[in-house]
Amino acid sequence: MAERTQVGGPREHFTISYAGFNRPWAAWIAHRLERQGHGTAMLRWDPPVDMPLTEALDNLLTAPGRVLLVLDDWYFSLGPRTDAEWTEALHAVVPANVERFAAVSVATRALPPTAAPLSPVDLRDLDAREAHRRIMRRLGLDGERTAPDAEPDPAAPRFPNDPPAVWSLPRRNVRFTGRDTVLEALHERFAADGRGGARCSLRGISGVGKSQIAAEYAHRFSNDYDIVWWVSAAFRATAREQFAALAPRLGLETGTELGDRIRAVQEALRTGRPYRKWLVVFDSADDMEQIEDLLPEGNGHVLLTTLTQDWAATGTVSEIEVRPFERDESIAYARRRAERLTVDEADQLADAVEDLPLLLAQTSAWLSTNPMAAKDYIELIRRGSPSQIAIRISSDYSMGFQTSWSITLNTLAERSPEATELLRLFAFFAPDAIPVRLIQTARPSDLPEHLAALATDQIRWHTALRRLSESTAVRMDYVETPEQDPTVDTVQMHRLYHGFLLSNLSETERDELSATACRVLAGADPRSPGDTREWARYAELIPHLETSGALDSTEPDVRQLILNCLNYLKLRGENSIALRLCELTVPRWRAALPRHDPALLELSRVHANMLRRCGRYREAEALGRAAVEELAAVREPGDPELLWAQNSLGGSMMALGSYEEARALYAASVEVYTRLLGEEAPRTQQDRGNLALALGLLGRYQEALDLHAVNLRIRERLLHPRHHLTLHSGLQYAWMLRLLGRYAEAMSRQEQNVRVHRQIMDQFNPQTMRAELNLALCMRRTGLVPAAEALMRSVVERFQQTQGPRHPDTLMVQADYATLLRAHGDLDQARELSTAVAERYRGLVGEDHPYAIGTLGNVGLVMWEYGERGEALANAERAWHDMAAAVGQDHPWTLGCALNTSGARNLAGDEEGAARVSRENLERAKSALGDTHPLTLSCKAALADDLRSLRRTQEAAKLEGEALQQLADTLGAQHPHTMSVRRRERPYWDFEPQPN
Repeated sequence: MAERTQVGGPREHFTISYAGFNRPWAAWIAHRLERQGHGTAMLRWDPPVDMPLTEALDNLLTAPGRVLLVLDDWYFSLGPRTDAEWTEALHAVVPANVERFAAVSVATRALPPTAAPLSPVDLRDLDAREAHRRIMRRLGLDGERTAPDAEPDPAAPRFPNDPPAVWSLPRRNVRFTGRDTVLEALHERFAADGRGGARCSLRGISGVGKSQIAAEYAHRFSNDYDIVWWVSAAFRATAREQFAALAPRLGLETGTELGDRIRAVQEALRTGRPYRKWLVVFDSADDMEQIEDLLPEGNGHVLLTTLTQDWAATGTVSEIEVRPFERDESIAYARRRAERLTVDEADQLADAVEDLPLLLAQTSAWLSTNPMAAKDYIELIRRGSPSQIAIRISSDYSMGFQTSWSITLNTLAERSPEATELLRLFAFFAPDAIPVRLIQTARPSDLPEHLAALATDQIRWHTALRRLSESTAVRMDYVETPEQDPTVDTVQMHRLYHGFLLSNLSETERDELSATACRVLAGADPRSPGDTREWARYAELIPHLETSGALDSTEPDVRQLILNCLNYLKLRGENSIALRLCELTVPRWRAALPRHDPALLELSRVHANMLRRCGRYREAEALGRAAVEELAAVREPGDPELLWAQNSLGGSMMALGSYEEARALYAASVEVYTRLLGEEAPRTQQDRGNLALALGLLGRYQEALDLHAVNLRIRERLLHPRHHLTLHSGLQYAWMLRLLGRYAEAMSRQEQNVRVHRQIMDQFNPQTMRAELNLALCMRRTGLVPAAEALMRSVVERFQQTQGPRHPDTLMVQADYATLLRAHGDLDQARELSTAVAERYRGLVGEDHPYAIGTLGNVGLVMWEYGERGEALANAERAWHDMAAAVGQDHPWTLGCALNTSGARNLAGDEEGAARVSRENLERAKSALGDTHPLTLSCKAALADDLRSLRRTQEAAKLEGEALQQLADTLGAQHPHTMSVRRRERPYWDFEPQPN
């Protein structure tokens, strides 16, 4: 054995023995010793149950160097071992080897008296400096430097008394047993990744303990991380809300929309700012499609628990299969939970439940509180028949679930009827987070009389909860406030047990308990989904709507709750979640309500809106048209419900390219609202704005500009210049100015508009991004190409991040970015992006939609740049023909396609054909847009180019001179458009999808 180290003397080696529960202390102590130059080895203490404790302690002496024991409650309870065993073993081993042993204690209970020769130093409730000093003194190393933070090491494990900077985990299971092989394998997977990010899933059958392992890993290895965050992933809305809740904890400045907060969190984790080391756990991640977009990138670790192999199949997530307990683990767990069990009885119990942790927890809990002989109870379980189980059980479970759980439930009913009734009510809430405090604080009239009395009696209430915790497989989660002691906030119940409880209720009991749960939820409705201060409450309520039976309820308050939840989701931008809730609710309400019930009509409108927002335009149109036709048959033309239905249908028709029908619907609506409510009424403003959008899509830019101007003046006066509706009108006004060719004015207005957007809205807000897109397009038209490219690239990235690659908003900005790249940047990238956009538009809206036609025409312009004359010509001819069929010969989009066709014909050598197209196109442009619109002047310059190709130079020179003078007068002599015509570059036109 090496001599004790003195300053400058030889280094020692220490073996640190620890129970897995307190690995953080062992890791921190090892790091401190290694920083002093000593060698260390960490040795997990978990001797086999059948090994005498004296022999296990003797075995520690075979380890190299001195043995430092990290003593805690777990160290003494593993096995479990009795105090008498510990007393005997310590007395037999320690005195004779006192120079080899040393100890520190982080135990919360008194140590056995015979531990005194170890002279353990107590490290609880100390700071890192004092703990370091005490350890060094105990090891005889106190002559060395004792300032543990003199040289900060970013890779060092965190001091165990200092929790991670950001922390949200379920309470640690003090009865957690074994699983060290899985935990170490998981740690090795993450450690092997080095500084890069890693993702790992714990996969196994239901009830095998995946969530418990994940929670224990997060606690046990917490000092490896700055952030440890838990997300319940069984329900998408809950997962998104809990993940987004990390934003304020990280001090991130975000907008109010849930998506804004999620994106801010993902960016912070990706960049490692403000914290580099993080662990995010997604528990019950069984539906990959529901949460895949939440998983963060970066240098941290993602841990998933799941029933499915889908995650591993992606190739980006490594998998560890979780199997039932090893028999030694089962025995240890059962004896820790039910101390009266012998090793043999624990072994028989484990065999009866096939080592499944969930059932072992339930059965051993029952045995700990009931006097029935263990052998009799085990025999009852063995006789249970899987065929009697009312819920669907996988073939992986071959023993009698129903028997063990029925015994527990019957015993609970005999001893505590109140607790049993409360447990049954719990079954009508989502099992991952049963809202106990919501139930406790419900209006007395919303609960059955006996439960209302229970909820108002604090002692009886907490007694009932304690009995549930002691005798069933439920876990209590507490909340602490400065005003009161910790109280139960939510209860978690395994989904198998949840299903078992439901299956054992009669139809009458189900109806009564469902009605109670619905009343509790409706009573908790803040009734103000537009109030951001209440959004956390709506997020809490939504997961329980289906489980409670609220979707089938006939109560008006419950139906209003569902509508309020949908409006909350719409305001948060959670379109896919809202759509799923609509699809679950609509058939139920249609079966139960009259066709024209106001609640059903509102639900149908929301349904159509969510379909449209999710890009399912045809379904939205069908739903909206049916509603309009039904209401038109029974309501007067100015009926509010009919107007709402027409408004909804108009949105679908704009999305589908039926702009004239949308215009007619909105025009009629504006006329009625103006007559009945006045031109300044909010609904009049809303539909006037919609009418302006439809006119803009029809190419009637001046009419659209005039309507946007009316809204802008009204909102500036009635609201204020910085209100989001005023900013929206200002954006639309500047957009129309640009389309009219009034580039300088559009640029000036849009710069100011963007400046205010950035001050009051988040950078990821869709309206902010559209404002920046318009500014980038203004920059491009005024020649500020590098600035335009940088801003547009940023907008593209943010839309992709927030909406996904196939969302209409993303496709819109990608189309614009592709045309900018083609003209001023990377031609290969432009081709790839423009081709992808055209294909996605065809998939989204069909090949006859103007957006599909226009973006395909943009691909033709890339072919033109590559010199693919034949392909470019065929593409241009097709786009011109199809666009004319879609929106008419005189629409600006058709005129632009014709301009490109004339250029393609000229390039291909068909000068006569090009001139015919150019001459006709110029006359149509003058009629539709006026003599001085930039597109009209491009048509004039194109005709001059065609005439030169035909050697009609005098006529060509006259037209070119006129075009140059008009461009100089309207845009300026140095404007890029003017300079391009002066250089005799062939004019072209880019198709630009419009927001609607």
